[in-house]
Amino acid sequence: MPQTLSLSLISHTNVGKTTLARTLLGRDVGEVRDEAHVTETAEAYPMIETADGDRLVLWDTPGFGDSARLARRLAASGEPIGWFLSQVWDRFRDRAFWSSQQAVRNVRDSADVVLYLVNASEQPDGAGYVTSEMQVLDWIGKPVVVLLNQMGPPRAPADEAAEVQAWRSRLAGAPLVRAVLPLDAFARCWVQEATLLRTIESVLPEPARAACARLVDRWLERSRAVFDASMAALAERLARAAVDREPLPDGGVLVRLRDAGAALGAMRAEQDDGGATAPSRRQAMRRLAERLDADMRTSTARLIALHGLEGHASGEVLARLAEHYSVSERLDEGKAAMLGGVVTGALAGLKADLVAGGLTFGAGMLTGGIVGALGAFGLARGYNVVRGTQSSSVAWTDAAMDEMVAAALLGYLAVAHYGRGRGDWAASEYPPHWRGVVADVLGKRRGEFEPIWALRAHADAEASLKAALRPALSAAAMAVLERLYPGSGGSISSR
Repeated sequence: MPQTLSLSLISHTNVGKTTLARTLLGRDVGEVRDEAHVTETAEAYPMIETADGDRLVLWDTPGFGDSARLARRLAASGEPIGWFLSQVWDRFRDRAFWSSQQAVRNVRDSADVVLYLVNASEQPDGAGYVTSEMQVLDWIGKPVVVLLNQMGPPRAPADEAAEVQAWRSRLAGAPLVRAVLPLDAFARCWVQEATLLRTIESVLPEPARAACARLVDRWLERSRAVFDASMAALAERLARAAVDREPLPDGGVLVRLRDAGAALGAMRAEQDDGGATAPSRRQAMRRLAERLDADMRTSTARLIALHGLEGHASGEVLARLAEHYSVSERLDEGKAAMLGGVVTGALAGLKADLVAGGLTFGAGMLTGGIVGALGAFGLARGYNVVRGTQSSSVAWTDAAMDEMVAAALLGYLAVAHYGRGRGDWAASEYPPHWRGVVADVLGKRRGEFEPIWALRAHADAEASLKAALRPALSAAAMAVLERLYPGSGGSISSR
């Protein structure tokens, strides 16, 4: 039989209940202002529904106020909750007790599980109101899951775990607290929401637990669809970049070799358009980079929409960046035999304006391998990257594609962590430890991507690249999420 389960979101006033409700619901609800007692009445919002009629409802409630005085008054009564709810409190003259009464009534009458939100920017021992409010919740007798809000930007797992443990120790004496979980309204990730839902399921009695399991499965189905669509969007973008070519005018092989040598000699210098790279080649590089820039903006906008956010991809640039390019040169048979192939390598001289997931990655984005690529510039690799070409062209190197994969995953993380409480999407710097985690995961999976870039030489290369990139990106992204949130794999796996 279908069931309706209710979660009551409870906290001290002005801790961020409505902001978190918006993030969990994926839509704007209630009113958010930086002042006490903004939410005046308990409001129910559908969170998950199954095709069979099961429903999970999230209640946003007024906040507790003057908790110490409230606890003292309740303790003086033989039947604390019954006495408190029978009183008439003036909505304006005793706003704190009036709001607390609304919250207590909602928990008593409606909640299957209480989600108690704390301000984690405070030290656990400094949040004196928590003890009083836990006492009130103990009198009501519903299971409690404590959520740590306002934790700041995502941090390394060990740092976050230490903070969670500090709060667990602080709440060890609260008998109805079943779990303490991090869930910041501004910077949570969907795998953390999955952990929350699994936890709620575990604290419910039967038959409510079975209904909750069905609801969690529906939520995971929906969330995995967003994840899969995100990986597909990134795979399409990377495939287009991998096959993109910008033709070069044929000025003769000796001219091209001279241009290549000039580029190598002045690669790191700041020069004007008359500098290191021949104008025709520089223009080709610019066109190639402009197409990537436009595609990255479109792809990021797609990620934003998939995650139920609003806003536009940022126009911030990757400044002071020497980009990887591969140059495929057409040679006649005699010169090809003499020189052993074509010039390939990394050309610089273009400060390409690129956007990667709405974030500025800075000058270090492509540092991995760029020094080696520059050193190997010239005839060291005497073969044609694009076999059988009839004209010269500029393309992205495999090293650049590897960096684009890292940028794509970092961009995905940025969007996936963007809590709706922050409003419309806006670019911001990502946590520093993300880069190291992504680099380490991709370093261990390099062997999976090397054969993918080799598909560029095949017929129908773009379709082949898309098909190969999608599972590779999905596996890498899941590995990154597991590293960032240890144990989350069990929460998001199918039953």
